Amino acid sequence: MSPALTGRRKPVTPADPQPPAIQETEAVQEAGWVGGWSTGAQANSAALIRWIVWSLIALGPLLGALAYLSVPATSAAPAPKTAPSAPSASGGQGAAGFASLFVAAYLSAGRGDELKLAAYYPPAASMQLDGVSGQHRGEQLTVVRLRQTDTSVWAVTVAARVAGAQPSPAPSPQPGASPSQSADAVRYFQVPVATAPGAGGATAYTALALPAEVAAPERAKTPELVYGAMRPALPTDPRTQAVTSFLSAYLTKAGAELDRYLAPGTRLAAPSPAPYSGVAVDQFAVEGETGGEPVVSVPGDGTTLRLLVTLRATGQDGVRMPLTYALTLKARAGRWEIASLDGAPALTSPTPAPAASGAPGPAPTPTA
Repeated sequence: MSPALTGRRKPVTPADPQPPAIQETEAVQEAGWVGGWSTGAQANSAALIRWIVWSLIALGPLLGALAYLSVPATSAAPAPKTAPSAPSASGGQGAAGFASLFVAAYLSAGRGDELKLAAYYPPAASMQLDGVSGQHRGEQLTVVRLRQTDTSVWAVTVAARVAGAQPSPAPSPQPGASPSQSADAVRYFQVPVATAPGAGGATAYTALALPAEVAAPERAKTPELVYGAMRPALPTDPRTQAVTSFLSAYLTKAGAELDRYLAPGTRLAAPSPAPYSGVAVDQFAVEGETGGEPVVSVPGDGTTLRLLVTLRATGQDGVRMPLTYALTLKARAGRWEIASLDGAPALTSPTPAPAASGAPGPAPTPTA
């Protein structure tokens, strides 16, 4: 039958796929993407990054100025303090004791004592000493001068009364001085002591040389005091009555009934046992007082007055000892009370503070 008559159509075979076209499309698509980014997006991103970088470069000075102006003003942090070295803080006291022991051993040393001195000054082991060991000895040794000549070096001057020394045959430098007085004179020895860190955090010491005998320290000029001239302590003077009552209780009664003579708020401890059996106030000097008119009255409450009192205190053996006390009195209820037992007489003007003994650095050659 004719196909037209039957009404059936011949089935159309589908066209064969065209792999070349599809592969070309996929190749085109793969060429437009690199690492998950399209080439257009990648170009846009690179351009954006370039603009950002150039913008930051252009705005850098402006942003820096704004940041500087926005920081609140603050004070500069203090520089950290450096801890003082151990020798400056604690070496002086130990060096003084070390030098005292060295001088004591040095003064009593004789033949055969070289190793004893080597414990303080190692080169002494190779020395040869003269004299008999123990023939001389140092008594009443005390440090009279201490100064730091370097960071770890102390110059210590030790005073000693040398016993057993024979008087010099040369004439005495002091007219009228007997040979026994010359032999018993106090002598002064300067010792250079070096310090170094020791085991367990302690300080170690060694002498840099043998002791050098030097002159006595120079005596300072007495500064001017605030008190007037000494005047007799009259029994009718209220100040004499106040200081006599207080010092009698202080020195002869071991503080018994002491509080009754003290101003409110004042606390004092008396020597115990009582060292004396009697007290006699001889003279006193009053702050700012120049006239000699007798005083028989007490000023108004709250008035304070500083006195320098000299007295004689009789010991248990009957011997009278001269003593001096600096006191501050305070008026209350028509009588004087003791406000303080001062550590030293008051000066008219403060003296300049001496240079710190612990300060390192060069110093002039001492005479003592």
